Amino acid sequence: MVHLTTVPNDDVAQAPLVEGLEHIKFEQPQEDEVTASVYGSRFASEGLPGHSLPEGEMPRDVAYRMIKDHLTLDGNPVLNLASFVTTYMEEEAEKLMTEALPKNFIDYEEYPQTADIQNKCVNMIARLYNAPTDANEENAMGTSTVGSSEAIMLATLAMKRRWQNKRKAAGKDISNPNIVMNSAVQVCWEKAARYFEIEEKYVYCTEDRYVIDPAEAVNLIDENTIGICTILGSTYTGQYEDTKAVNDLLIKKGIDCPIHVDAASGGFVAPFVVPEMQWDFRLEKVVSINVSGHKYGLVYPGVGWVVWRSPEFLPKELVFNINYLGADQASFTLNFSKGASQVLGQYYQFIRLGRSGYRSIMLNLTRTADYLAACLKQMGFVIMSEGGGKGLPLVAFRLNPKKKHQFDEFAVAHQLRERGWVVPAYTMAPNAGKLKLLRVVVREDFSRSRCDSLVQGKQYARYQIMVGVSRVKDIKQAVETLAKMKDGTAEQYME
Repeated sequence: MVHLTTVPNDDVAQAPLVEGLEHIKFEQPQEDEVTASVYGSRFASEGLPGHSLPEGEMPRDVAYRMIKDHLTLDGNPVLNLASFVTTYMEEEAEKLMTEALPKNFIDYEEYPQTADIQNKCVNMIARLYNAPTDANEENAMGTSTVGSSEAIMLATLAMKRRWQNKRKAAGKDISNPNIVMNSAVQVCWEKAARYFEIEEKYVYCTEDRYVIDPAEAVNLIDENTIGICTILGSTYTGQYEDTKAVNDLLIKKGIDCPIHVDAASGGFVAPFVVPEMQWDFRLEKVVSINVSGHKYGLVYPGVGWVVWRSPEFLPKELVFNINYLGADQASFTLNFSKGASQVLGQYYQFIRLGRSGYRSIMLNLTRTADYLAACLKQMGFVIMSEGGGKGLPLVAFRLNPKKKHQFDEFAVAHQLRERGWVVPAYTMAPNAGKLKLLRVVVREDFSRSRCDSLVQGKQYARYQIMVGVSRVKDIKQAVETLAKMKDGTAEQYME
């Protein structure tokens, strides 16, 4: 499954879904046979348009029902335990966001109060991350984005341009920038490096270490290094990388290299669960931080945030000043127009929950994750994530290799999928011994009761694999599965 769409040629677009149907002529409904009912209309007997814009119109109630019916085959977001993205918000928040759908956030002149709300959010996040706010300090800066991917792109651009400016001033070459990071980074970091022509210098995982090694990271720095990325909550295991150790080594060795903290997942967890942990602007070398509002910020996708310690770390030439929307305004984004709803949703959560509300939710999620980990451990799984608030509220686990199962983690994920649960199976980052893992992300709406249902489901899924039972409900998949199955084994589901 890819997000880039290939436009099919006419022979493919016009081919029947089932071979041989082109020879069969289907009678079309006559005008007097069509009723005002959605399913009595001619549209119910036709396929949804997919290749060319239709010539005619469709009644709004029919269009709504046809699309809604098409979407019923999507998974249930609540049961998608692969995703960090928020799947629940209060009705009042949804109403506020719906009312803001027509607003183009970038039009500050037309919607000054909406822009002011973004500023309020940036202020709150900057102080949450202990940005310098003393009178003799330069002001921290920040902006909203469509998610952490854009935030990371902007932070990477700022580090690269600042490095280039320093090199140019010294009369040195600027053609070979590099960035140091863990090989288990989220793919947006690889995109940023490739799109902006920056060499990736990886600290590779090992069979017993899945986060960055501070000493190895610092040793990779050279004169072309624009910065180091540390992760507050690994996508693979949820572990927090030791930003403080990296910071302290840089200071000890007198190395002038900035740190960017990717707090996409942990930025709204760690401050409330482990507030004593130093990973943010309390550390001298941390110059920028990104966070996803649509993950543990508890807002529907997509909204992210990026904050810089001071203007020193955001070169002025990257900020564009425009006036064609009616007033002078500064812009530092990769896109231009975007909806205002998510920013308003973030502000709603901030003032609705406050620090105490976020703390209560994140502690509950941590408790639920610890409970799930204990259940899975009791069932014989090996737990790969850290509990007790030392990492994100998720559980990464794998089958115990000592038991020599005749199936793998991908087969378990397949069986759970048949019961409606989306629990991803994946391979660990390179150089980690080709480990296979499963992962459950504990989100706000993943209650203890739902957790109990999942555990029971896992027990049944393991039983299904052992006895070779298949409960595939989709007809096509059932046929394909039956055609491949031999003696009911699970080999076809294994990676």
